[in-house]
Amino acid sequence: MVRMETPVCDFGKPALDFALPGVDGKTWTLKQCAGSTGLLVMFICNHCPYVQAIRDRIVRDANELLPYGINFVAISSNDVADYPEDSFDNMKKVATQFKFPFPYLYDESQEVAKAYGAVCTPDFFGYNANLQLQYRGRLDASRKEAAAADVKRDLFDAMVQVAKTGKGPAEQIPSMGCSIKWKGDA
Repeated sequence: MVRMETPVCDFGKPALDFALPGVDGKTWTLKQCAGSTGLLVMFICNHCPYVQAIRDRIVRDANELLPYGINFVAISSNDVADYPEDSFDNMKKVATQFKFPFPYLYDESQEVAKAYGAVCTPDFFGYNANLQLQYRGRLDASRKEAAAADVKRDLFDAMVQVAKTGKGPAEQIPSMGCSIKWKGDA
């Protein structure tokens, strides 16, 4: 497991469209996922300890950001041949177990993750109402273990700011996690 950090936010970069199958049986597009004031696109997976440590916080933030007009979508792009825990069937189980209030999509070809420039799980891309990138940072100070319950909620605070102003914070701390498991990587 290789630890990676996300690059600096490329402010204003447009969100890229996709059409991916969800664990709910539907095919989802960018437009269907977008909220009235923004969208948080996150690349996650089932097996990564960094993601496992914060799944409950992701669900909390997604539920608490809905009233601000911010929607969430989760995408898993890992190579399931080498990481069967990340299979579509297991994605369904995780989404049900944690009561994901957002679509959980499978990027089998890995084309969406590559187009977005995703590097790790979790990797968060926060967009405004015009689907322009405004946040590329961490959820909070959690690592392989959840941080204290009272830590600063970086992603939540940033996305509230995006909902209210259309702009993300100038200072952002990168997300860190396991590298995306690309097909053909040794």
